[in-house]
Amino acid sequence: MQKRLACLVMFSVTIAATALYDSGKALATESEGFKSTSLAQGRFREIDVTRTFQGGPEAAGDKEARQLLQQTKGMSDVYVQSNTWAPGGSTGWHMHPGQSLVIVTAGTVTDYEGNDPECRPHVYTKGMSFVDPGAEHVHNLRNEGDVEARTIAVQFIPTDAARRIDVADPGNCHFQRGRTDSTPPRAIPDAKKNLPQRGASDYSNSFR
Repeated sequence: MQKRLACLVMFSVTIAATALYDSGKALATESEGFKSTSLAQGRFREIDVTRTFQGGPEAAGDKEARQLLQQTKGMSDVYVQSNTWAPGGSTGWHMHPGQSLVIVTAGTVTDYEGNDPECRPHVYTKGMSFVDPGAEHVHNLRNEGDVEARTIAVQFIPTDAARRIDVADPGNCHFQRGRTDSTPPRAIPDAKKNLPQRGASDYSNSFR
């Protein structure tokens, strides 16, 4: 009797877990007209770098022109990604468990943040760059232009963690092709529940 009860409990747990997984997949927003290709991947031990660079006009007066600070705890997987958007393409709403350094190499990409109730666009054109802090930062990168857009991204991800995590539409933006709708935004759910456990890896970077 106890054996049959244990089997029944395990079977019920399996069904519940499968249902939750499928419902999570249904809520996630998928990319459209977007392709990401890994150009290189490497695994790094803990990083602890502090450097001061002399250069530019400030260096003539013996001032500290630039300072780089980078620290990680635990192992890290570092990815170099080539990203391409067709006109009207979108990454879908997602997050990364670590930060990304992004350079726009062609066209224009527009970044929308999941925690911005006004759904303000952040526009980056060829030659511009930006930082995606990762962790709880939910966003959607779109090509709202008429030509292909491309970026190169260097991503620091805790070892063995998923590089990208698709999440449900936060409800603050209402997209139509090439622009956003003017419909008032809805409340944004807490994105923290979509984050996995990060384990031993933490990141701290600054460049002044």
